[in-house]
Amino acid sequence: MKPMLSNFKSRFAIAIAHLMFFAVAGAMEESVVRPNILFIVTDQQFADAMSNRMGKEFLHTPAMDSLAEKGLLFTHAYSSNPLCVPFRASVFTGRHSHEIGVVNNLDIKVKIPADKFPSMGTWFQNGGYKTAYSGKWHLPFNIQDPKSHGFEIVTAKGPRGDHDAAVTRGAIRFLKRPHDKPFLLVACYLNPHDICEWTRHLAGRNQFFPCGEIGEPPANGPLPPAPANLAPQRNEPDGMALMRRSYQVETGIFPVSKFTEVDWQKFHWGYHRMIEKVDAEIGKLLAALRDAGLEDDTMVVFTSDHGEAGGSHGWNQKTVFYDESSRIPLIITGKGVARAATTDKLVNSGIDLLPTLMDLAGIEIPDQLPGHSLAPLLNGAANTPWQDHIVAQNDLDQGSPIDGVKPSLQGRMVRSERYKYCVYSYGKQRESLVDMRNDPGETVNLAADPAHRAALLEHRELLAHFGREHKDPLAATLLADDVKPIPFPAAAE
Repeated sequence: MKPMLSNFKSRFAIAIAHLMFFAVAGAMEESVVRPNILFIVTDQQFADAMSNRMGKEFLHTPAMDSLAEKGLLFTHAYSSNPLCVPFRASVFTGRHSHEIGVVNNLDIKVKIPADKFPSMGTWFQNGGYKTAYSGKWHLPFNIQDPKSHGFEIVTAKGPRGDHDAAVTRGAIRFLKRPHDKPFLLVACYLNPHDICEWTRHLAGRNQFFPCGEIGEPPANGPLPPAPANLAPQRNEPDGMALMRRSYQVETGIFPVSKFTEVDWQKFHWGYHRMIEKVDAEIGKLLAALRDAGLEDDTMVVFTSDHGEAGGSHGWNQKTVFYDESSRIPLIITGKGVARAATTDKLVNSGIDLLPTLMDLAGIEIPDQLPGHSLAPLLNGAANTPWQDHIVAQNDLDQGSPIDGVKPSLQGRMVRSERYKYCVYSYGKQRESLVDMRNDPGETVNLAADPAHRAALLEHRELLAHFGREHKDPLAATLLADDVKPIPFPAAAE
């Protein structure tokens, strides 16, 4: 494994690339320097769950494909915390979960101080932009108090089962207004989050689908394949085994413990239909942008908050660090952006997106934001200096009690160019190390393999450095040798 760039060298190289990018951009017309920005977010969409990534045999996403054809697709963008509330809190403040105290969905009750952690809307309002927000909120700001978040809420009202259509209608109404200044429009869709209800539907429960019905899988027709990595990771950390048992009980909200391979095929059939439903809404929004004559003056950024494990390693839904849960789509289009290009540069989406949007808008990026603007990468140059690792966080707390005790598990992930290192708060075996180049399905944990000892130690040091730089005390705790083992004797089964 080649030595990692030091944090100083990494930031210096990125700064030089940034200056070179804007030396060219400075010669461009004002409409490019101060573009409109359309920020589109889906919910629970895995990075490769688009037909431009997996083909059209089982999934067709023409709107997302059109964005990929017009812009730059990041294949290694990760959620800063693969769960709804903590990711959104990070992306709209540009801060790590531990900094703002929003680490799980229960923290939606936390109202972070807007003066200490300004919202994206506030930054853009102060930067001369009109700001509007349509769709799912799930943010630790009071939606009824525009001063706390800086957005005009434009979501349209609609009947039950019409959530995402209402998001589109509200956003389109905003686009049709006259605009005397550049705007930031956020469109936060719910689907394919309805997969949560679909899972329980497949388990025989009556469910309501907030974005509308999708029908039933064909009785005799082809179904998409089940994931090839359905089995738990070999030598998996025992905390993960415990949490799987805690989460996936038949009476809980993740009733997949008895799912067969065919059940997972039906699961993915439904997942694809929900992605197609939200893709259709995105298509309507992009058409309205064109019809309003705004397309040429607008940067479009498309992403999701986290993925969907979909049976990989026996996991349903999100929160875990496996790629299916933590790696998310990211496409940026607009003037000056390479067309139909891809890059495997590592992106911490929750941390890097706010400085990116501010950079594209010509708004000065404050020093307190820890992320890196992606602007220097947008011309598609493969040799642009960039960060060689990212750190993500999680907090698994939605499980059911085991032997009368409700377990929880916190973790940190270091994703480098070749490896993924994870460490958790409980367990005799608390670490995992996966060679993502040779084992992209994350099927084998190499943490105890002597041949990979050097890589393990290097990634431990990367996390320790992150903890020191970003004042994350849990990082040091997780790396300590005396963390107590899991107090649940059944966990080793």
